[in-house]
Amino acid sequence: MTTRPHAERLLEAVIFASRDPVPLRTLATLLPDTADLDETLAAIRAHHAGGGFELVEAGQGVMFRTAPDLAPDLKRVVEIPRRLPRAAMETLAIIAYHQPVTRAEIEDLRGVSLSQTTLDALLEADLVTPAGHKEAPGRPALWATTPHFLTQFGLKSLRDLPKRTDLLVEPAAPASEPAPAPEPSAL
Repeated sequence: MTTRPHAERLLEAVIFASRDPVPLRTLATLLPDTADLDETLAAIRAHHAGGGFELVEAGQGVMFRTAPDLAPDLKRVVEIPRRLPRAAMETLAIIAYHQPVTRAEIEDLRGVSLSQTTLDALLEADLVTPAGHKEAPGRPALWATTPHFLTQFGLKSLRDLPKRTDLLVEPAAPASEPAPAPEPSAL
């Protein structure tokens, strides 16, 4: 049995022991000057390729996650946290795509008022956080997503959010094309 390099084993242990993504900056401080962070992480990824878990980038760091193909089997034994209500998910999406955003702007975009319980649920789940105050009359609070939001949704950064075109079920037909003529029915 060949022994893996100490630097590789050390980073693997730190990542495994951490509940949250480990910042790349932190990992780099653990390596000797002769080791390359990207090469070491690539070696860890390769070592776990095809296994029960894999090394993934999340937020501003890396963490181990269960292999996606095993998720259906794990649902039988792992307690799944309760889902957010639809109003909370809509609010979270608005905050993610328009941050920083005020409560009034969220309400305007959703077309309905935002209940305090919806905002409390997002705060309790550590998905949103106050991000200062808008320079406007009344100085309303601004809301933004948290690093935990990125981790929870498996995103490296906000740039990884799906684009609008990715969210459409099927593209709308151009208005200039006429609808196809109905098939004649057989008598």
